[in-house]
Amino acid sequence: MKRIRRYFPILVMLACAQVASAQGAFDAFFGLGTSKVSSNGSGLDSLNSTNALGACSLTSGDQYCQKTGALSGVFMSFGGDVMFKKHLGFGANVSIQPVKQDYGPMQSRQTFYDFDGIYAPIVQKRVSFRLEGGAGGANTGFSYSQSSCVGTAVCSTSAQSIGSASHFQIHAGVGIQFNVTNHVFIRPQFDYHYVPNLTQQFGSNSVPGATVFVGYNFGEKE
Repeated sequence: MKRIRRYFPILVMLACAQVASAQGAFDAFFGLGTSKVSSNGSGLDSLNSTNALGACSLTSGDQYCQKTGALSGVFMSFGGDVMFKKHLGFGANVSIQPVKQDYGPMQSRQTFYDFDGIYAPIVQKRVSFRLEGGAGGANTGFSYSQSSCVGTAVCSTSAQSIGSASHFQIHAGVGIQFNVTNHVFIRPQFDYHYVPNLTQQFGSNSVPGATVFVGYNFGEKE
């Protein structure tokens, strides 16, 4: 089930491409951006503690207690969309942190995926304004690093997966798409994810973000 959930957005985009091939209105895009949420202020004991990775209070005087991390850093996004009509369409997008971030004594990696309806109230030859909204999921994966040595000559560090937390999410986005050529475009976009129960991992259920996409349109421009 985890593999199906992971690759489902890609399967949807491939299906969109098949539908669009007859209509000439498929976009594929890639982007870099960021999303930010504060820490929820809770604590976890380090691996050196007898309560390793267990909950702890930051004000208890526990020398092993470490504050859980905030959500930040670079997100890599990719997706595709089909404009069934000039102003209406459907798309899918996946955003993932390419580099893990610190989360107390652990590391975390955040992923968002969504399926959106698209409305473009302004469509011109060189620029268009897009609104999109839909639903999907959010996944926070956790791991920790462990080092081992053979004598003093050889040491290695390996990452051990602990598990993940998955939540439903609602997504909204606003973007302005600039057509550099008949097929290549750039789209700065502001996004908002509302993820119920994300406060179990971070400090808020609301996740604002921004991304700059570069994409290619496989259809014929009028």
